[in-house]
Amino acid sequence: MGRTSDAREKILSAAQSLIELRGYSALGVAEICKTAGVPKGSFYYFFESKEALALTVIDEHWAAQKRDWTRVLTGDAEPLQRLRLLFEETEAAQHAGQQSCGTVSGCLFGNLTLEMSNHTEAIRARLQQIFDAQVEMVESVIVEALGRGEVAVTDTREAARSVVAQLEGQVLFAKLYNNTGRLGPLWANCLALLGAQPAAEAVAGV
Repeated sequence: MGRTSDAREKILSAAQSLIELRGYSALGVAEICKTAGVPKGSFYYFFESKEALALTVIDEHWAAQKRDWTRVLTGDAEPLQRLRLLFEETEAAQHAGQQSCGTVSGCLFGNLTLEMSNHTEAIRARLQQIFDAQVEMVESVIVEALGRGEVAVTDTREAARSVVAQLEGQVLFAKLYNNTGRLGPLWANCLALLGAQPAAEAVAGV
C-alpha cells in the first residue's frame, strides 16, 4: 500500500512540475511516467486519463493554496493587513519558485485557464469554481474593511473580483517578463482600487 501510494504521489508531483514548466497540452503520459520514475501501467492504475490527472493536480494544488489563503485571510490582524499579507506571500512564493528553477512559474490556475479553458470543459469548470472561491474569500475581508470605514466600494463582490484579477494579472506579467519585481506595486494599486481611506493606509503600513 505504501509503495502504491508513493507511485501516485510521484506521478502527481511530476505532472505538476511539467505542467508548470511546459503546459498541459504538450505532455504525454509516457513523459510524465518517465519523469516520475514509474512504469506506464502505474499511471492507468491511478488515473483513467491525462485529464483526470490534471484535475487531481488542480484539486491538490488548490487544497494547499486554500489552506494558505484561509490562514492569511482569517487571521487576527486587521482586514487590510490580512489582505496585504496575501499579496506579500504571493510575491514571496513566485520569488522562491524563480530562485528554485530560474524562471517565474506563474499561477498554475492562471496558466491552465489561458491554455485549456476553451478546450476541456471539466478543467474549465473546475478552474472557474476555484477562482469563484478565491473571490468569496477576498470579499469577506473587503466586507469587514467596509464595515470599519476603511475602504469605499459600492459592490464588494465586484471589488473582490477586481482584486483577484489584479493579483492574477500581475503574476502573469511576472511570468511573462520573468521578473518578480512586477509584483512590487500590487499592494498600492489594490488600495487605490478599493478606495482605501488614508487612515486605513497608514494602519496597513503604506
